[in-house]
Amino acid sequence: MTAPHPSPAPASARPVRKAVVPAAGLGTRFLPATKATPKEMLPVVDKPAIQYVVEEAARAGLDDILMVTGRHKRAIEDHFDHAFELEQALAAKGDTVRLDAVRDPARLADIHHIRQGDPLGLGHAVLCARHHVGDQPFAVLLGDDLIDARETLLDRMLEVRDRLGGSVVALMRVDPAQVHLYGCAAVEHTGEEGVLRVTGLVEKPSRQDAPSDYAVIGRYVLDPAVFGVLERTAPGRGGEIQLTDALRELAADGTVHGVVFDGLRYDTGDKADYLRTVVRLACERPDLGPGFTAWLKEFVADLTAGGAARAA
Repeated sequence: MTAPHPSPAPASARPVRKAVVPAAGLGTRFLPATKATPKEMLPVVDKPAIQYVVEEAARAGLDDILMVTGRHKRAIEDHFDHAFELEQALAAKGDTVRLDAVRDPARLADIHHIRQGDPLGLGHAVLCARHHVGDQPFAVLLGDDLIDARETLLDRMLEVRDRLGGSVVALMRVDPAQVHLYGCAAVEHTGEEGVLRVTGLVEKPSRQDAPSDYAVIGRYVLDPAVFGVLERTAPGRGGEIQLTDALRELAADGTVHGVVFDGLRYDTGDKADYLRTVVRLACERPDLGPGFTAWLKEFVADLTAGGAARAA
């Protein structure tokens, strides 16, 4: 007698193994540098920004990663592929340090690529992942937000998803004057430290219309139910399909939670924050930090002295 096939586990009970990294933006804030170079490939010290994001996903056990790219983003695909000629040249020189650095991106995870086609917003980019993700829960990591490698935000979000099901967003308290730059959440306390129930979401509200000072930052763990909502979500702010709008509908059913994050985060989508990120991470590198920090102190001292002299 043939044993019956076991029924598939419900989506709420399945472990999260897949991640989606939207990387189709035009990078207009960094023109002209991003005219021919994807903004995700801008270097943060000696690695492109998007590699930090993929490394974060891999550390959390997400070993199946789909990058949603656009036209002129071939450099991203090449970076996470093997470069045989370069690898052979480094191997012939015995340069094992650089050889490992070149090989590492392709070894981080099972990485796939799909093109968004039309730049119709973050919600549309996530919807492009539907066939790859299927009916499984998945994480979304935005490339502009770098979370320090010592933080465990994504692990915490995955743990909350495992216990509570539904979708989980990362929340960070921001200055009310900055709330218009983010999606903003209406929240209720759950009785658990650092975990809130999200009851509503507003995309980039004015200060007076913001439901709270809790901003959604670029980490999500999403239930596959979001795809059905995105399919019927009309274009919202900026004429784009907003992920925030779809999550607002899911939040009405009490199935969206937020994990509050107050750790180290770097915003590489803004020029000034990008420069601060490069300086900070360079200072923390054991191979670069001591010499670079010493130079930086001298530079700041000279800058301060020059400013004082001009003021006098």
